[in-house]
Amino acid sequence: MSEKRDYYEILGVSRNATDKEIADAYRKLALKYHPDRNPGDPDAVEKFKEASEAFEVLSNPEKRAVYDRYGHAGLSGAYQPREFHDVSEIFDLFSSFFGDDLFGDIFGGFGRRRRAVRKGEDILCEVTLDLWEVAHGATKTVSIERHAVCSRCQGSGARPGTRPEVCRYCGGRGRVSQSAGFITIQTDCPACQGAGQTIRDPCPECRGRGVVRETVTREVRIPPGVDENTRLRLAGEGEISLTGGPRGDCYCVVRIKEHPIFRREGANLVCRVPISYSQAVLGATVEIPTLEGHDTLTIPPGTQSGAVFVLSGRGLPTRSRRRGDLIVEVYIEVPKKISPQYERLIRELAELEHTEVLPERKSFFAKIKEYLGGRS
Repeated sequence: MSEKRDYYEILGVSRNATDKEIADAYRKLALKYHPDRNPGDPDAVEKFKEASEAFEVLSNPEKRAVYDRYGHAGLSGAYQPREFHDVSEIFDLFSSFFGDDLFGDIFGGFGRRRRAVRKGEDILCEVTLDLWEVAHGATKTVSIERHAVCSRCQGSGARPGTRPEVCRYCGGRGRVSQSAGFITIQTDCPACQGAGQTIRDPCPECRGRGVVRETVTREVRIPPGVDENTRLRLAGEGEISLTGGPRGDCYCVVRIKEHPIFRREGANLVCRVPISYSQAVLGATVEIPTLEGHDTLTIPPGTQSGAVFVLSGRGLPTRSRRRGDLIVEVYIEVPKKISPQYERLIRELAELEHTEVLPERKSFFAKIKEYLGGRS
């Protein structure tokens, strides 16, 4: 590995050079070796990076002091010079020294530092399905709340006929530096919130934001068998990008209505069906509900309350295209009111079963008389 050249020699300045002389020297070398002025010349790129590394060290008072005393050997740890892997990293770093127009001013627009292009934010909307739609799939219309470019100011945020101004606090950089000992921290400019510009006369439509709220409707295709909280992606239907990138995505969250009859357990449906005591004892054919309508179920004699019957493939679809099951749980329904004839038959049944049951109803006063007579 070749030995590094002296930073002062690279910039062509003396060791007593002032900060301005160092900056001016760097500007000249940047103009000479900038990759946009030397297309296809890898040697120019390396010299551009070399000059930038030298400037990064000598423009920093702490690093320069360490370098003057110990040379390259002293530049380690907190004083280690930044290694540039990409030319764009140089634009990002040195805009804090010269402003965003450093390379634009030097190169007539070549290499001007640009804000990183980012995709817009992702957003959420909701769609509600009933169980029949879950079973068969559906196409639903959803409303999406998001932002759009203000049509009045075309996104500038300034009143039509005026223009945003360069932020005086940060000089248009959008970033400010704060030093604490050997540590330098860069943060968004508090005056312009990182925009690099301020608006004196804001657009009355968007109040200087450059964007307005909008509501759009879109159709979303929902496949069969979706679960609660499933997210369906609507590509490019999210928030607008403020850096010139593509819109974000909208994720449609599925909500499922509670069904009055069926309870869902994964791909299976559970249904509780009442039967009478005589049906449980003697067996019967009863009508049961399904998602497609009504069907019948044979109850064998001697069926116990809580017995479960499984109808295969009558539940919800799955990703493997196999349907779940319909699980029917039967329970014996006890009537709260019965006719005199029904009561008589039940009492005869109890006698046959040798079952102790409550006596027939007596009047309140008859019960009192019986009670008092029993105590005498």
